[in-house]
Amino acid sequence: MSLSNLRPATGATKTRKRIGRGTGSGLGGTSTRGHKGAKSRSGYSRKIGFEGGQMPLQRRLPKYGFKSLNRIEYKPINLDVLQKLAEDKNLTKIDVQTLIEAGFISAKHLVKILGNGTLTAKIDVEVHAFSKKAEEAIQATGGTATKLK
Repeated sequence: MSLSNLRPATGATKTRKRIGRGTGSGLGGTSTRGHKGAKSRSGYSRKIGFEGGQMPLQRRLPKYGFKSLNRIEYKPINLDVLQKLAEDKNLTKIDVQTLIEAGFISAKHLVKILGNGTLTAKIDVEVHAFSKKAEEAIQATGGTATKLK
């Protein structure tokens, strides 16, 4: 064996189809594109949602719903999370900055306290919104629920 007689293993390489090189090649004429129609033309690219001229799905279905420009999106935090945070870090006051430092929210989020779980620690909570149940639970333990503007 030497460099002069090295070649790939049999069946490892294929010769490419030379399309559109006359009828004698067997791949002339329509050049493997079938007969007529948009797909046989040069420069054809199907538009997104095109269904062959049939009315496309996005035009068959009516418009539906809307997004309110005035919607305020809150990040929910439950009472059991506040309880765990108060126990772990021995806190009496929890505000937005405390929740950011604990990793529950980022600085851009607005926070709403929800009433899932139980609260036994007396804590003062200062966030953007409260559910009724959460506010009652915080006040029942002797803490205060203050809303930020």
